[in-house]
Amino acid sequence: MEEQNSHLQDRKTVVGMILEGIVTTKNDDQSVNIAPMGPRVDLERKRLILRPFPESRTCHNLIRRRYGVFHVIDDVLLLASAAIGRVGTPLMFPAEKIDGMVLKKACRWYEFEVQEMDDSNLRTEMTTRVIHQGHLREFFGFNRAKHAVVEAAILATRVKFTSRETIADEFRRLLILVEKTGGKDEHRAFELLQNYVQQFPDDKVSLNEG
Repeated sequence: MEEQNSHLQDRKTVVGMILEGIVTTKNDDQSVNIAPMGPRVDLERKRLILRPFPESRTCHNLIRRRYGVFHVIDDVLLLASAAIGRVGTPLMFPAEKIDGMVLKKACRWYEFEVQEMDDSNLRTEMTTRVIHQGHLREFFGFNRAKHAVVEAAILATRVKFTSRETIADEFRRLLILVEKTGGKDEHRAFELLQNYVQQFPDDKVSLNEG
């Protein structure tokens, strides 16, 4: 019983804080899938818990290969583009310890291996171990416009099951922060997300997807 309680306490520690970033994984054809993701992190224990949707490319790739790279970034234009599937082909280089790719625009990166998987819920929960980490440059720092774009990107990924009115209300609030404190990349990223939501076909919206 003590061993079980200890395991639960460890798990509570692991699932504490969410860190938003980007995950890269290898597709079946060796191309790279780039997707925003906010794993729960415990960097002291070198563990990340990812919760991708089962139908996502990231989930498919991690089930098949078990390896990926999580990136901490401050480039919100890259994150916004990835959120809506318009990321193009950013500069990358091979990971050092796994068969994966690292984004050159990252501040730091974590190469990981999936150790445990639970597909009993809406999202597949994957507990991973960080095998290697690297640093490319300093994080820009806290900026309200960048955070506003992150929130807008999350909203844009939920356009299928969130009402347009709700998203529009949130976007109006977030736009104030972008206009007051953002640079050109933050403005471009926010505009990209606005256009995506406005142009999203009505026939693909389902408020029952939850």
